[in-house]
Amino acid sequence: MATTSTISENATPSDPGSPASTLLVSLSPLSPEALSATLANLAAAFPNQPVLVATPDPEPPTLPAAAHLQLTTYTPATPAPAAWVLTAADYLNTFKLMQEHTSAACLLLGPEAQSLAPEALRALADAVTTVDLATPHYTVGPRDGLVNSAILYPATRALFATRTRYPLAIDLAFTARMAQRLAACAQKHTAAGQGAALVWPVAEAAISGFTLTEVPAGARALAPPDFEDLNSLLAQVAGSFFADIDAKASFWQRARLAYPAKAAAYAEAATAGPTEAPEAPDIQPMLDSFCLAYANLHEIWSLVLPPNSLLGLKKLSLLPPAAFRMPDSLWARIVYDFLLAYRLRTLNRGHLLGAFTPLYLAWVASHLLLTSGAAADSVAPENHIEALAAAFEADKPYLVSRWRWPDRFNP
Repeated sequence: MATTSTISENATPSDPGSPASTLLVSLSPLSPEALSATLANLAAAFPNQPVLVATPDPEPPTLPAAAHLQLTTYTPATPAPAAWVLTAADYLNTFKLMQEHTSAACLLLGPEAQSLAPEALRALADAVTTVDLATPHYTVGPRDGLVNSAILYPATRALFATRTRYPLAIDLAFTARMAQRLAACAQKHTAAGQGAALVWPVAEAAISGFTLTEVPAGARALAPPDFEDLNSLLAQVAGSFFADIDAKASFWQRARLAYPAKAAAYAEAATAGPTEAPEAPDIQPMLDSFCLAYANLHEIWSLVLPPNSLLGLKKLSLLPPAAFRMPDSLWARIVYDFLLAYRLRTLNRGHLLGAFTPLYLAWVASHLLLTSGAAADSVAPENHIEALAAAFEADKPYLVSRWRWPDRFNP
C-alpha cells in the first residue's frame, strides 16, 4: 500500500454523502478463530450494506455467507506493534486505508474484537452518519477498568466537557475528517519512532469542535495490558494522558458550556451494568503498599502536594482497614497536583509517576470498600464514579489557577 509522507489537516476528506463510498472496517491483528468470529458478527450487523473489511492477516478465512461483505488484506504502512489498546500506528494506517478506498466512515476495532456483539457494531456505524466520532460504552464489572474510572473519565469530563465514559476506548467509529485529525496527531508520534504511543480521540474531537457521541456496546472481552506491573501501566497511560492535557491547556482553561441535559440523561441511562461485587474485596495489600509509601515517600509527596492534601493522607494512614475512605475531593486534588508536577517537572517524571502508584492503590482500596455492599455507607460503583467526576468538575478552578500562576500555590 502506498504511503503518504505528510498528513495535512486541510486536505479534503471523502464526502459522507457520496454513494460510491462504503463503510470501512479496520481490524487489529486477530487469531484465525477470532477473525472468523469477527467476520461473522460483521456479516450479521450489516446484512444489506456494502462493507469493506481490512485485515492485516495475510491469509484470512473464507467469508461468511454475506453478499455485501468484502474482504481485503493490507500491509501496514506504519508498523503497528501488538498492543492492548489502539496506538498511533493504528490511526495512521486506518486513515491511509480510508484514503485508498475513498471511505467516508470507518469502524476501527481493537484486540479481542470478536467479543463485540453485532448490535454494538451496527450502533457505532449508524452513529457516525450524524456525528464525527462515536465511542462505545462498555458494560464492565464493578472492579474492571478502574484506571479509567479513577483518572481518565473524571478528568476528561471536567476538562473537556464530555461525559464519554471510556476516553481511551479500544473500538471507535469516525468520519473521514475525524480520521484525518487523528492521523495528523498520530504522525507526530510515528515520525519520532513512537508507533506504540497513545492518542486521545475524545480530546482531539473536543478541541476541533467536532461532534461526538457514545453508544451502548454491552459486554466486551478486554485484552490484558502488556505490562508486568502496575507502575509500568500507570507510567504509560497516566504519562500520556498528562502530556495530552498539557498540550491542550489553551483549550480546557477557557470557560466551556456545560454538556447538554440530554447528553447527561443519556450518560446516566447508559451506565447500567453489574453493581454488586461477588465477594468481599482483599484490600490489605493495597493498604500495606499505601502505608509503606507514606513512610518512605512522604518527602517526595511533599514536593507535589499542598499541606491540606498531606494532612488528608496522614489521616488515611491512621485509619483501620474497615473505615478506610479516601474523600473524592482529596483524590481529585491529588490527580490535579500530580498533573501540575508533571507539567512543571517538579521531579523526574518516572519517579513522579512511581510515587503516584501507591496513591492510586489507596483510591482503589477505598472505592472497593465503599462499593462492596458490606458497609453502612455503601453505594453502587457507578454512582461513586459519577460523584467522583463531579468532584473533579468542582475542583477545576483550582487546577486552572495553579496552572496559570504556579508560584502562588507552591506546596
